[in-house]
Amino acid sequence: HINRTKCVNFVVCQLFALLMAFWFRLYLHPSKTSPFIRHVVATLLGLYFALFCFGWYALHFLVQSGITYGIMILAGVEHIHKYCMLVALGYLSLCQITRVYVFDYGMYSADFTGPMMVITQKITSLAFEIHDGMARKEEQLTMNQKMLAIRRMPSLLEYFSYNCNFMGILAGPTCSYKDYIAFIEGTPYSHRDHEPSRKLKGSRHSEPSPNVSGLIRKLAMCFLSLMLFLSVCKVFPVERNIDDDFIANTPFYAQVVYLYLSMLTTRPKYYFVWTLADAINNAAGFGFNGYHPDGTARWDLISNLRILDIEFATSFKMFLDNWNIQTSHWLKRVCYERCPYKPTAATFLLSAMWHGAYPGYYLTFLTGIVVTLAARAVRHNVRSHFLGSPFHKLVYDIITWAATQIAICYTSLPFVLLSVGPSMKFYRTRYFCIHIGCALLALALPVKRRHPREQSSTDLQSSAEQEQVTDSESSQKHKAS
Repeated sequence: HINRTKCVNFVVCQLFALLMAFWFRLYLHPSKTSPFIRHVVATLLGLYFALFCFGWYALHFLVQSGITYGIMILAGVEHIHKYCMLVALGYLSLCQITRVYVFDYGMYSADFTGPMMVITQKITSLAFEIHDGMARKEEQLTMNQKMLAIRRMPSLLEYFSYNCNFMGILAGPTCSYKDYIAFIEGTPYSHRDHEPSRKLKGSRHSEPSPNVSGLIRKLAMCFLSLMLFLSVCKVFPVERNIDDDFIANTPFYAQVVYLYLSMLTTRPKYYFVWTLADAINNAAGFGFNGYHPDGTARWDLISNLRILDIEFATSFKMFLDNWNIQTSHWLKRVCYERCPYKPTAATFLLSAMWHGAYPGYYLTFLTGIVVTLAARAVRHNVRSHFLGSPFHKLVYDIITWAATQIAICYTSLPFVLLSVGPSMKFYRTRYFCIHIGCALLALALPVKRRHPREQSSTDLQSSAEQEQVTDSESSQKHKAS
């Protein structure tokens, strides 16, 4: 009952935040008021929503932000990123462990550590961006790090506004500090090294405004996702995958189909939360990301998922690149690109620690390491052989789609089951088949890869777009030959 009340409070606050976002854009537009007022209002509204949803637990947001701001002011910029990562992640982990093992095991759908996870991302991202801008030389930075580097310390108000604004306090998504400040000051996209705002009526620059039809589509997707989750989730309970009668009396192929359906029906709740959060930010005027080739404005700067690319993903990487996108960017920027040793394993471990204290999270991400390495090896060694004709490519896509969806479901089931016992029972009754198969593939197929520091940044391009480019080039080479 308490958990259901928290969920209702969360939805009510997000819907009210959507209304406040329209008001914020219309009546506190940068042309009408100062950044100071916009910072103050965004912060106070965010703290009010946090108090309404979580009561005095919301004080943890202020404590975590306050301690890390003190570190930023007092510590040297050479080590600011290390200290903030240690303190922010440690404070989050302490709260998660206390909540899980002292108060509320299993009740995880609407708890106060959810917003703290996003705040932790923002704190650590900001610390690394300050370190890049004030402690590292220009030639040491990647293109993306140069673009996001911060050259001055934020004020206390700017810091709390960035962490606790009403648009992202409850469900995020995270964003870069520069993007947020540009939104508050009314200069979106100006710091990004891309096409500037298009000109209209001579010398006047057109101000990008949220696309009404785009917002309507996002809100319609929210409603559809919520209805699907409420109506279908109980039809395919995840727990049945470990039911003894189900395992004993159901053919293996039917177990695989049920695994896929049961995990498929858990996704709409994430689609609802993340799409609504994106719509709230867009309604306030935040999220502009340049223009499409046809001249229409893009509003996907802080979008957290691409549903079609998720459901039709043909590789493990493609699925991960389009699921919880802003968290993937955060992991890449603070860990994968900077870790000198085993960056893939380190990134999955950080992701598990950030998600929480449930053992199922660690089982999921440890399995994810093996699956990722195997998927990379197969793609590197096999994919090129199927690009010779459209038919072969279609066959390859169908096979890899099925394999990807099964691997994702197999990997992420412990994430839903949470506990070690049920998770290990599932893997044991399936004979650890994907663990063993992926381990053999990763060991048998060689992969020559560059260190993340040598790879070009792909934050501004989806994996789906990359695959289209690769397919086009391969097709042209085949025709030429």
